[in-house]
Amino acid sequence: MDLSDQEREKRMKPIIDHIQITVKDIRAAEAFYDTFLPLLGYDIRNKASIAIPEHDFIVVEYLHPSLAFAITSPRAAFQNEDIHRRKPGSLHHLAFRAESRKEVDDIHLSLVEIGATIVEQPRLYPEYGPDYYAVFFKDFEGIKYEIVSRQMI
Repeated sequence: MDLSDQEREKRMKPIIDHIQITVKDIRAAEAFYDTFLPLLGYDIRNKASIAIPEHDFIVVEYLHPSLAFAITSPRAAFQNEDIHRRKPGSLHHLAFRAESRKEVDDIHLSLVEIGATIVEQPRLYPEYGPDYYAVFFKDFEGIKYEIVSRQMI
């Protein structure tokens, strides 16, 4: 189907409103995300936490005008399952865009300070694009993240 420019403008834009990730230990995860998310511009004062017993979970949501990010406790039946990003239905990794390579480098240093596991040091990844500069890391449970800049400098 070939759409006109006007028809394309009327379509929904691919903007993510919120992300909710299930973690094994909600309280330990909350401590990590309380230090990680401010590196991305989240204000920790804009955090909400609620238990919803009828759904068997606790959710901690970090609010930001661009993207709400939440962590959720697992159902009791899944509490002891291993996290693996290659399982069907699992999050492979989540990438956050940085404005520059320097911002990637600065966030990398902060990630080291807060105890994130650095999987790949900041560098160019030409296999993903000529200006693809990123650092890959995992939280304490093994959930993989990336900070990426596609700027030339």
